Amino acid sequence: MSTIKQYTSAGEAGADIAVDDAALVLDKGAQALKDAVVAIRNAMRAGTASTKGKGEVAGSNKKPWKQKGTGNARAGFRQSPVWRGGGVAHGPKPRDFGLKVNKKVMKLAFARAVSEKIQAGDVLVVSEFAFEAPKTKLMAAFLKKIGVDRSALVVTADINETIDRMVRNLPRVDSATAQEINPYAVLLFRKIVCDKAGYDALMARVAGNKEEK
Repeated sequence: MSTIKQYTSAGEAGADIAVDDAALVLDKGAQALKDAVVAIRNAMRAGTASTKGKGEVAGSNKKPWKQKGTGNARAGFRQSPVWRGGGVAHGPKPRDFGLKVNKKVMKLAFARAVSEKIQAGDVLVVSEFAFEAPKTKLMAAFLKKIGVDRSALVVTADINETIDRMVRNLPRVDSATAQEINPYAVLLFRKIVCDKAGYDALMARVAGNKEEK
């Protein structure tokens, strides 16, 4: 049995939420989570690094000096990788780092990531986000009051532009809907702070994975 701390809209502690371990995915999915995170991070890479080989560097095919009699080492062309200004040997070229991960693996990875967060006590639930004004300092004060002193992901069921604006200028804090976050986002932030509707949506995604078994 895992316990999730619940808070009121004012940041006061409320009744904890008990989560049956049978509703979580803790007995499998570790490899799926690893594969999903690698795939997501690879997809974020630009893959645009590029260098010129000896055949692409500008220059003529004229021999710098004659083969023998100068005392210099033999040289056939100025584009040689051993020369300054020459080509790069085995340098990077534009490439796609993408990895294919099927939908079932990604769903399992998400369920495992959320389950681990819940088991570790890193998921917090707020009855609702209600602030006097859409001010960043109010969100910062609220997060501090409920014990979030590091990175946090604020999760809602639907797009909330007010919350998005309030967290925009907070370092290490971001916001997203329960449907758009991926396993990497779950692991990236130290705490996940949900409103009640957002928490229900997260658990629905976890439950959906269990029903597919």
